Amino acid sequence: MRILIFGINYTPELTGIGKYTGEMGSWLADRGHEVTVVTAKPYYPEWEIHPAYRRKGWLTERLAGVTVHRVPLYVPKEVTAKKRILHELSFLGGVLPQWFVLLLKKKYDVVINVTPPFHLGFYALLYAKLRSAKLVTHIQDLQVDAAKELGMIRNNSLLNGMFRAERFLLSRSDAVSSISLGMKKKILAKGIPEAKYILFPNWVDVEAIRPLTKAESLRGEWNIPDEDTVVLYSGNLGEKQGLEIILEAAGHFRDRKHVHFIICGSGGARDRLKNLAEQAGLQQVRFYPLQPYEKLPALLATADVHLVLQKKSASDLVMPSKLTGILAAGGCSVVSAVPESSLYEVIADHRLGLIIEPESVEALVDGLHRALTTNLTPFRENARRYAEQFLGKEEVLLEFERCLQKLIAYENT
Repeated sequence: MRILIFGINYTPELTGIGKYTGEMGSWLADRGHEVTVVTAKPYYPEWEIHPAYRRKGWLTERLAGVTVHRVPLYVPKEVTAKKRILHELSFLGGVLPQWFVLLLKKKYDVVINVTPPFHLGFYALLYAKLRSAKLVTHIQDLQVDAAKELGMIRNNSLLNGMFRAERFLLSRSDAVSSISLGMKKKILAKGIPEAKYILFPNWVDVEAIRPLTKAESLRGEWNIPDEDTVVLYSGNLGEKQGLEIILEAAGHFRDRKHVHFIICGSGGARDRLKNLAEQAGLQQVRFYPLQPYEKLPALLATADVHLVLQKKSASDLVMPSKLTGILAAGGCSVVSAVPESSLYEVIADHRLGLIIEPESVEALVDGLHRALTTNLTPFRENARRYAEQFLGKEEVLLEFERCLQKLIAYENT
């Protein structure tokens, strides 16, 4: 197959959507497919263009057998709703010249549009219609729903227009995929027939990410005794995530010097959170930068308890991508989730961790106390088993490949 992928995030971004789109592209290329990607210069989660890509306009490179076309875009230092809109619009403007070039070249069989941003789908749709290609819209986040529920956009006329545009794009896609059953329910509620839906969950390389001993973790590098307890939050440190709750919870463990809170990652809120921790005298809270992928198993093995925190309003609109690695590493998490959401049901049904009410310091403190006084071995064993059974990279991507081949075979019958 000749496959064209549109998406704002891609390798070498280490977390979030870029990680999964990058792994998908290289996996498909390894399978012998010709893969081309149109994406932005890497900037996430730091919200700063990576040094190797600065002072460059449009460029093309080969990464793991994939032809990657990168376009310039505006990356705000402080991410607000308005600046994020400008950020995404600038990306669309940068894509336009590259889109025209691709339009004049040999046609692709399948176009995969990775959303957000959802409006990137207009490029993918127009290419698919003009060149008679199949269009797959893959939804990592329900962006318009999230903008409404999180209060990022309050103008009802604008929101209604965005919902109409989203329905237009989804209804004209040959297939629509998402990463959870909760998202599936919301997508079908938008009028998309179930026959067009593909469940395409985020995966994990269960061979690369596996349980390690504390001796193999980063405890030695960070001078943390094996007998001490580590609570780890790893991921994007964004302003919209309300991560102050971790510092407030850490304050309740101020007198327990053997309990360490590790915040590992990058993002717009990192410096502010670090200053707040210093001002509050929270000496047991440590900050570390995002770790390279090859150190991820050691990082995950450092923790006794992982934090997977999500706002109430984000239920089933986004699925925390960090969870796949935690499960593969046999980690136990304290998870904030709303009943009946996909995250809640997965954690509860398979006993993968301790569930707490979102956005509550008291609930987080109680969850941590429970985690520190409970035998977590069954949760850890369940986590690893779940990852092996449902999230294996090879199995997930093979099934998606079969769906793509079925789309093309249907066209040729």
